Amino acid sequence: MFTKHHCVFCNFTQTEKMEEEIVNKVAQSTLITLDPADFYPKEEIAVFDLKDYLFMEQILKEKDYREALKNFDWNVYSNKTVGITCSVDAIIPLWAYMLAVSYLQPVAKEIFFGNKDEILSKLFLKNIQQIKSGDFLDKRVVLKGCGDKKIPEEVFVELTKMLRPVVKSIMFGEPCSTVPVFKKK
Repeated sequence: MFTKHHCVFCNFTQTEKMEEEIVNKVAQSTLITLDPADFYPKEEIAVFDLKDYLFMEQILKEKDYREALKNFDWNVYSNKTVGITCSVDAIIPLWAYMLAVSYLQPVAKEIFFGNKDEILSKLFLKNIQQIKSGDFLDKRVVLKGCGDKKIPEEVFVELTKMLRPVVKSIMFGEPCSTVPVFKKK
């Protein structure tokens, strides 16, 4: 038995035999799909914002700042990854960040300079560095581009840098619909 199908992508009519088995060519391909979301940081990220310690959100008064840090309950940052930042445009002396670190280090899991998005990117890159690029030697890799979580651009840049020297090809998207990025000659 034969049936006709109109292909909306190809703009022509196909005739195919119905008894033929439908073959999932994507499942049979040798493509490796690498989902950057698998490396999404699991740590709880908190932010210590120096803005909260500025007079009129502009000036850091050393005596007031030191007193506020001394009386602060640092346990709110216990076992968290903490980013230190100042979210307003103010001149902050370097020692002010250093002083905050001296209080955070005994309680925080990790400390970075930056806001929450910057810390997320740093942790992402740290997780990606755990990948053994040799596992992808001469493979065809698709970097998955869609998902529930927003993946920072730096992640795709770092994955491409890491994979390009060893893979046969890099594509972006989904195995059924990819954009070619790199192909070894």
